[in-house]
Amino acid sequence: LMEGITTRLLHHRLAVLRFNFRGVGGSGGLHGDGVGELLDVDAAMSELRRHQPDVLHGIAGWSFGAVTTLSWTAARNERLPWVGIAPPILREGVPVLPDPADLPTGRRTFIVGDRDQFAAVEEVCDYATGALAEVHVLPGSDHFFYFREERVADLVADGITR
Repeated sequence: LMEGITTRLLHHRLAVLRFNFRGVGGSGGLHGDGVGELLDVDAAMSELRRHQPDVLHGIAGWSFGAVTTLSWTAARNERLPWVGIAPPILREGVPVLPDPADLPTGRRTFIVGDRDQFAAVEEVCDYATGALAEVHVLPGSDHFFYFREERVADLVADGITR
């Protein structure tokens, strides 16, 4: 999913920094239950800001990454445009999304498929209402958005740059 989205975002002429959380893929370390991963987001955003200090920044995440990046915006009071792709809400083993009252002012967008196995549309919409976020529901899509990567990427680009 992320490979296709990254490629499409580059077509939108957006610079993209994509990384794995600790203990995922080729990354070192061990899974940090959502707490240590906030440090991973800190490190990634620090690098991005160091290398691209004069451009518009935004942040997006898919699944666990959506929960973690939104939690990061709340914990660091970051007002960056944020896009969450299929955040698993109220699922065992996944950190919970921050209380909407704890979110800083900012533009937020949720993208979810109406057949998502881990993120029920109703739960995402209920949360998004409290978070003052826009929601895009993709009919026929599950958690992985097979064959809809371009549509997801277009929504991510719009959520970051609009």
